[in-house]
Amino acid sequence: MDHQNHHHSSSSSSSRSSLPGLALQDHHHQQHQQALQNNQPTTPSRYESQKRRDWNTFGQYLRNQRPPVALAYCNFNHVMDFLRYLDQFGKTKVHMQGCMFYGMLEPPAPCPCPLRQAWGSLDSLVGRLRAAYEENGGSPETNPFASSTIRVYLREVKECQAKARGIPYKKKKRTSTGPATSGVVVAGAGGTSDAAAVAGMGMMGLRDHQSSSNSSSASSSRRPNRTRCTSKGISS
Repeated sequence: MDHQNHHHSSSSSSSRSSLPGLALQDHHHQQHQQALQNNQPTTPSRYESQKRRDWNTFGQYLRNQRPPVALAYCNFNHVMDFLRYLDQFGKTKVHMQGCMFYGMLEPPAPCPCPLRQAWGSLDSLVGRLRAAYEENGGSPETNPFASSTIRVYLREVKECQAKARGIPYKKKKRTSTGPATSGVVVAGAGGTSDAAAVAGMGMMGLRDHQSSSNSSSASSSRRPNRTRCTSKGISS
């Protein structure tokens, strides 16, 4: 009996002495797992990934100019040239005024009118680049993407595309809080595919288009141009 009591007391004391060690090991394990979670890189959102690609594409565009344009010397003219340059990757049909389908919402047959970047795609692109410019050290006061000239350009593109593609004008319903206001429905059909084209065009398109973009940049850097609808469609 005495032997059994002695054996039981030894086992109990041994169990008690091992508990602090197990608790300490568990604590260290939790700390290790927490450290791994903290050090694990977070996956950027779709917006952040797109913004980074757009910023890299614009930077490559500036470097391809002759002479290359430093970011510190970038102005709204360079931004407008870049937006015009992207039209070649557009997937939105914009009818010319001489086209029999001009102003028709759903043309019954194909036509040779050019493809352009949809206004909605350009507007979203400018918004991402405006944020990226300041995130990369640019000053809000000198942000070329926030220029009033760029806002006017985008508004004129919107209006021209709405007329050419037959996007109807709609008035907001009158409410008790104030008078009704009117606006243009966003001419953004096809904007998703346009944005995908911009994201996927890569640097090869930029390099292949160096010569044509250089001449456009040289002519437009002297003065801001306004976009208008002419007999040849949207021009600047």
